[in-house]
This record gives sequence, C-alpha cells and structure tokens, in this order.
Amino acid sequence: MEILMLGDGEVRALLTMEETIKAVEEAFKEKNLGRVQSPLKSYLFYEKYNGDHRFMPAYIEKLNIAGVKIVNTHPENRRKYGLPTVAGIIVLANPETGAILAILEATWITLAKTAAASAVATKYLARKEADCLGLVGAGLQAVAHLEALNQVMKLGEAKVWSRTRRTAEKFVERMAGQYPDVKLTVAETVREAAEGCDVIATLTPSRKPIVMGEWVKPGIHINAMGADAPGKQELDPSILRKAKIVVDDLEHSSHSGEINVPLSQGLISKENVYGEIGEIALGRKPGRTSSREITVFASTGVAIQDIAVAEAVYRKAVKQGFGLKIDLTGPTLGLI
Repeated sequence: MEILMLGDGEVRALLTMEETIKAVEEAFKEKNLGRVQSPLKSYLFYEKYNGDHRFMPAYIEKLNIAGVKIVNTHPENRRKYGLPTVAGIIVLANPETGAILAILEATWITLAKTAAASAVATKYLARKEADCLGLVGAGLQAVAHLEALNQVMKLGEAKVWSRTRRTAEKFVERMAGQYPDVKLTVAETVREAAEGCDVIATLTPSRKPIVMGEWVKPGIHINAMGADAPGKQELDPSILRKAKIVVDDLEHSSHSGEINVPLSQGLISKENVYGEIGEIALGRKPGRTSSREITVFASTGVAIQDIAVAEAVYRKAVKQGFGLKIDLTGPTLGLI
C-alpha cells in the first residue's frame, strides 16, 4: 500500500515532450473508441480572489489506470504573490483494487499535455508547409507550446505577444538560445502576433474575444487553448462561424471550452462543430482538406490527457527508481 510521491523536478526529468504528444494522441483515440471514462470537470469558484479549483477524474481502460487531477487557476498569483498561476496534483489509482499508486505534482504535466494537444491538432489540421507561429500569451504555456509545436512544424518564425511587453521580451531572450534557427520576435499587439502567421496558439485567461475575424487569413490554423472554464473565450465568434471547428471533447468543450460562450449566445450551434480530434487521429474523419480552410482546435483540456501522461511518468519512475515511497495506511479491521 505504499504511495509513490513525485515532485516537479522528478516529473520534468522523466517526461519528454515527444512522449507527452504520443500519450495525448493515444488518449484522444481511446476516447473515441469508447474505452475511457471522463466525467465533466467540477469547479470551486473563488470570485473574491479571481481564482478557482477544478477536479478532473478519468479512467483509461487500455492503460489500466484511473486518477483525478486537482488543479487551480489564479491569474493574479504571479503578480501579487510570486506564485504560479496554475498548480496542482494528480492522484493515480489502480482500478482493480482501488489502491492509490502515486501522487504527482501536476504543474509540468498540465503545461505539457496542453501543448501536446495543440501539437496533435496542428499535425492534422495545419498546412504541411506551415512555418510561422503566433503565440498570444508569453507565460509557461508559451514555453511548452514552442517546444511541442516545433516537433510538428518546420518552424522558421515565432511572434509572441503578452499584456506586458517585458514578459514577451523575457520569453524571447529565454528561448533564443534553445531555438537558434527560429526567428523570435516580440509583437506589439495581438493583431501583430496573429496576422501573417500559419498557426496561432491563444494561451490567455481572457473572457472576451482578443483575436478578431478580420485578422485571420484563409489557410490558418488556430489552437484556442485558454478557455478552460465557463465564460472564457479568446476568439471573435465570426472566426468560428467560418472555420472547421475541431474539439477535444464535445461535451466538455461545450461546457467550458472556446465554444461555450458563442453556444450559450446562440451564435453557433453544436452542428457547427466538425468533430473531435480523436476521430481525425483514428482516420474516421479527414483533417485539413483544403489549403484555404480555416481550422480551429477548440480545446478545454480533459482529464484523460493528464492521466495518460501521468501514467507514463509513473511507469518510468518505478522502472528507474525515482520518487519517495510513503505508507499512509493504518490498522484495518479484520486484517489486524
């Protein structure tokens, strides 16, 4: 009954982006094969503090693993307290016995699995020759996205925007050494980050559109990743009305993804959603079918991604001897 504890440093040491992308794509496939359980997220909202906790359970039959992620989002944390804006834990369990197997720090898994989902969508929905990336947001998600999208695009240029110019400048300074073949530039406005790019990733907690329809050219692919709770949106609904919309999970995305606000306002309907990314990865539906299509991956993030990635980390940790084992059990009646 020992539980393996894995901290952030151990998770980062064990997990590669290549493995993360593979695990996330397989999780999407398993979802569309009907072999997972992934109930809707439940939330605790702290309006007083502009934050929340969300609770995300999942069971993946193929991996024989279950778990739950408990994660917060507090956008003001870094500015006010010097704390991460997103942090949490993942608890893994054995479906056969119900025993808790591991508790993992979830910050990097959350960042990596989100970027990996963008990479999977970009692989199937972006034009093959796409080489210019626009990053709307310059935080840790932008760091993870640059790594993930660099694996599925032949990146030649990346433009990054942040509400605070210095944040974007620090991002460019930090990433320049890691990506010497990519032209990294600071965009003065969201429009400058979006216009002229082949792929855009929106990575903000915005509750109103910040990417406008008139900036979006034919052939572009957009990964709309910031909307992860009801009321959040980053895209002008006019973009969705003319795009091929692909989601990670229709039920989840309708509740808390990029499409949740325009759906509630009647600006689009579920019939406007082309399909789920797992259907495309399985070959059940084609991805991009025209060089002039506008495609949008409207992702809210689902627990099967986190649990699949955490399982991969756990498996490697056990094999390589990482982590701290603890025993929280006490005497059990009938077994003493």
